[in-house]
Amino acid sequence: MNYISTRTENSEKHSSAFVIKKGLADDGGLFVPENLPELSLSDIESLISKSYPERAAYILSLFLTDYSREELLSAAEAAYSVEKFGGPAAPISKVGDDYFLELWHGPTSAFKDMALQIMPRLLSLSLGKTGEEKDAYILVATSGDTGKAALEGYCDIDRVKILVFYPVNGVSNIQKKQMASQKGNNVEVFSINGNFDDAQSGVKAIFSDNSVKAKLAENGLFFSSANSINWGRLAPQIVYYVSAYCDLIAEGELKAGELLDVTVPTGNFGNILAAYIAKKMGLPLGKLVCASNRNDILTDFINKGVYDRRREFFTTVSPSMDILISSNLERLLFFVLGAEKTRACMNKLSSEGVYSLSDAEMELIRADFAGCACSEEETAKTISDLFGEFGYLCDTHTAVAANAAAQYKKEGGNKMLIVSTASPYKFAPAVLSSLGEAVPEDDFDALDKLFAVTKCAIPKNLANLRSASVRFTKTVDPKEMVDCII
Repeated sequence: MNYISTRTENSEKHSSAFVIKKGLADDGGLFVPENLPELSLSDIESLISKSYPERAAYILSLFLTDYSREELLSAAEAAYSVEKFGGPAAPISKVGDDYFLELWHGPTSAFKDMALQIMPRLLSLSLGKTGEEKDAYILVATSGDTGKAALEGYCDIDRVKILVFYPVNGVSNIQKKQMASQKGNNVEVFSINGNFDDAQSGVKAIFSDNSVKAKLAENGLFFSSANSINWGRLAPQIVYYVSAYCDLIAEGELKAGELLDVTVPTGNFGNILAAYIAKKMGLPLGKLVCASNRNDILTDFINKGVYDRRREFFTTVSPSMDILISSNLERLLFFVLGAEKTRACMNKLSSEGVYSLSDAEMELIRADFAGCACSEEETAKTISDLFGEFGYLCDTHTAVAANAAAQYKKEGGNKMLIVSTASPYKFAPAVLSSLGEAVPEDDFDALDKLFAVTKCAIPKNLANLRSASVRFTKTVDPKEMVDCII
């Protein structure tokens, strides 16, 4: 399978190993498959009896055709081991009439582990496959979870250095401690005075700076990315939607071929885009509900046809969704409208901060997507209601999705899969407050109190974080990000 850019008609074609190594296309676009592979109902049924690593190897083999099935299975078995995830990588909990796909049982307690445990292995293989002599320099902009998951995944990986930027006041204290205490000889972390969009824009600017790339080359390095702009990060996310559908059939909750709606708490649009790709391959998914917090730019886009980042930015209790520039929406535009329209929209977004689509164009998108937003008050109430009625404890991002799912279901629909993206303990103060409890000043005291109140187990990686030594403390302005390189 070959890959092309979202911004150029008849763009140059590349192998999957090349695009995983490179990350971003030369024209500023994102790499996408030239064609989406097909997934038949018999293919899905054949995966029901398979393990998660076996399912991952099969789905990835449809996209990464220059990797052998043996390479992919070996990478998946190492990435999704019981030692790393404490059991199956993506278990499902039934809560009332809904199904919660829990993607946070990995080493950093966030769904980003599902991609960032296997992506370093894919990148390492790509260096050999493409004959690359230079080592990779990974740049990451994070709104919280990606940074730690990438640091953990790439820690002490041969031929890789990784540098992470995060907004100093835009992540939880637990997330901040996770990144600031990261071990490894090849890792570096900076906070920035700004929000996630500032960090992401800064990283994109560095990627396109030829003088910086020349400096790197002199030191035997080249840029790559661990954000979901990199296809190697997005492709593994397709797997867990297929796997969830298989598990629901195996558990007697779905019949093969029955439509399943999906609600995803959405910031950068990568997670829900993976569901869209799975649907277009042939997975029987119904409506994809894009759940937004107070930063409801995506909900506005889906409902009104206007993407306008010229709006007030809010810091919320669901910080991984505090985003006004959703990079992976570009891939959706390409799949629906083609490269020429995508390039025009991205140029307008860059120059004017806004673009709009016609009613006819939006109808093509609304055929698959719905958008629902959730306020801070509704987020808190959803956490309280789920725990009070079902004894199910969820984090703030999952609560946004659960609330959005409930909004959408008022109009009917199919059985609902709600994507649960983080352990509630990553956001213990907000969860405690939602339960009507007084919140201790110290976030680690909040972990202990949340356990005392709910008796839900604290993930070991978070329980051990209190005593971890802080290594990275420097904060820079966005314009100084380039000075942090090398």
